Amino acid sequence: MGMTMSQKILAAHAGLSEVKAGQLIEADLDLVLGNDITSPVAINEMKKMDKKTVFDRDKIALVMDHFIPNKDIKSAENCKCCREFACTHEITNYFDVGEMGIEHALLPEKGLVVAGDAVIGADSHTCTYGALGAFSTGVGSTDMAAGMVTGKAWFKVPSAIKFELVGKPNKWVSGKDVILHIIGMIGVDGALYKSMEFAGEGIQYLTMDDRFTICNMAIEAGGKNGIFPVDGAAIQYMKEHSKRKFTIYEADADAEYEETYVIDLSALKPTVSFPHLPSNTKTIDQVGEVKIDQAVIGSCTNGRMDDMRAAAKVLKGRKVAKGVRCIVIPATQAIYLQAMREGLLEIFIEAGAVVSTPTCGPCLGGYMGILAAGERCISTTNRNFVGRMGHVDSEVYLASPAVAAASAVAGKIICPCELD
Repeated sequence: MGMTMSQKILAAHAGLSEVKAGQLIEADLDLVLGNDITSPVAINEMKKMDKKTVFDRDKIALVMDHFIPNKDIKSAENCKCCREFACTHEITNYFDVGEMGIEHALLPEKGLVVAGDAVIGADSHTCTYGALGAFSTGVGSTDMAAGMVTGKAWFKVPSAIKFELVGKPNKWVSGKDVILHIIGMIGVDGALYKSMEFAGEGIQYLTMDDRFTICNMAIEAGGKNGIFPVDGAAIQYMKEHSKRKFTIYEADADAEYEETYVIDLSALKPTVSFPHLPSNTKTIDQVGEVKIDQAVIGSCTNGRMDDMRAAAKVLKGRKVAKGVRCIVIPATQAIYLQAMREGLLEIFIEAGAVVSTPTCGPCLGGYMGILAAGERCISTTNRNFVGRMGHVDSEVYLASPAVAAASAVAGKIICPCELD
């Protein structure tokens, strides 16, 4: 039996000619990632180990993004811990205030991940890099510590689900709508410890930013990772952002998939996840009257240039509804600069929105937009669990940047088409 893309990458990094689903392997790593929340835990674990040095200072990335700029003493101490560790070990890829960004937007932008890589990160949304044809997955801080020291990680080779994408999306349908549709269809554990592998002629209509968004939320279906084939768009992206050599792996024709789903992109509608699970989805025509207090446009899921442009297209010449707070968060400094050069920041501010420095901020209830009891937020983030963005009696609705922007204008959840 042939191998899937993920299985081929894992086999190559384990020095094996083939692997099978369920097999335990030890694989070499191309990158180990941590942030300001998870890295201090890993650093403290590393201190307990016999070997006190990192395996390769160029293959570790520490990104300060969750509570940056620091919101309190605890977050300041965490970043100080990371800063001192990076200095002691001469970590090449350490990103702090002024040059940081949200990790899963920053690393591809900096060219630190390319096709064929095996990447672990002490953050569940590390699965984002599958958009480039890499095997990337989230791990705990202890596994991060072991990875930083040894350059290796243990894996159980995942089985796979194939998603055959066909057709061309209609206006206002983006990668966020695709993945919300899939999660609504299979559930939050529908791909538990499986590789979500995307294929089909419909991929050509998805931008790289769409693909990053889709892979980012593979974990919300329980997936071990998400991965796209490496096509011309992916190759162009890597050539523009990285000087590293990349390796293209393709699934074998006889690769085994536990299930195959055909997704007709032309049949999809803008989709919203209702509280309190990403799988609790409704298409925009099923939403009904849902008034909002806040709209958040940003995060590692939807803070990229496509997202900024989509939001600006909706907000241009319009005003955020009275009583609604609209917060826009470009995911990296480069995206922030590009949005400024294109005049998007002016559009946001004139519409009555605020623009934040790059940060995870409100996504995990960090800061820059915490919700009070009874408040509702429409957000382009990835999770809407109870208390995720603040008070346990608040509500978070997940949607695309276009839907979030239109809802900010209307004061309730609507389709952008209603403003046309």
